[in-house]
Amino acid sequence: QVQLVESGGGLVQPGGSLRLSCAASGSIFSIYAMGWYRQAPRKQRELVAHITSGGSTYYAGSVKGRFTISRDNAKNTVYLQMNSLKPEDTAVYYCNKFPPGATWGQGTQVTVSS
Repeated sequence: QVQLVESGGGLVQPGGSLRLSCAASGSIFSIYAMGWYRQAPRKQRELVAHITSGGSTYYAGSVKGRFTISRDNAKNTVYLQMNSLKPEDTAVYYCNKFPPGATWGQGTQVTVSS
């Protein structure tokens, strides 16, 4: 079973950047595809991006060209670089396997506001 700890969120102005990190432990991290997900208030959780064990990536249309997912298997960590942030990116961001497992971390809050 994989344990997940997200970090790096915060308050940022529109157009700003943040880099989220997700430290995974408890299993063989490198064999899993990993994803970043987000849940905005009063909305369902949605997939933002995922990355396979081999490094292939996918992005939701709303973030394509602005966000970059990456992973460091030696550190059991997956990252989400977020640039050109918009108010609609405000949400709690979670990482999980892709497709997601049953256990979620606590997430990290991202707030984009002037």
